Amino acid sequence: MMFTKTLSLAALFATLASALPQDKMVRRAGMIKRDGGGVTITNNLEQDVYAWSVAGDVGPMETIKSGGGVYNENWRTNPNGGGISIKLALDQEQHDVLQFEYTPAGDTIFWDLSCIDMQSSNKFTNFGFAVQPSDESSTCPKAICAAGDTACSAAYLIPTDDHATHGCPIDTALELTLGQPSA
Repeated sequence: MMFTKTLSLAALFATLASALPQDKMVRRAGMIKRDGGGVTITNNLEQDVYAWSVAGDVGPMETIKSGGGVYNENWRTNPNGGGISIKLALDQEQHDVLQFEYTPAGDTIFWDLSCIDMQSSNKFTNFGFAVQPSDESSTCPKAICAAGDTACSAAYLIPTDDHATHGCPIDTALELTLGQPSA
């Protein structure tokens, strides 16, 4: 994960998370799933995208169908204390991975996009991708990598690109769009 500086804050706020009202959290199989916020990933590419949600272990592979298929994930907490990475690939062997990474910490969700494990000629880059809050009036920042932008400053390109980590209220719903919608 690219949250080197953020993780120390996450550890600090971990004790504060226990002060959240219990109706905001649901415990399942060692994970804590938080109500009210999450990410929706929409695939506008002309090929399927494969997704794995990774905490301590790699979750099952999900297929996000081409032409508008959707994957949803509510914010959840890694029982090992780290963050969660949703790995996105165009093949089932996880080559050229785009990552949406997040870590809940108290009342804040820290998130980023990472292109570190992705070739610059990848279709994600060729057709662009963007994260935007679902509420347009939100003060939560956007991260937009335009089609063809191989040096997108809104995503991690190297492990020290900490400027690409963003923080939003924990109940924020984010939308990650892969490619532009078909006309």
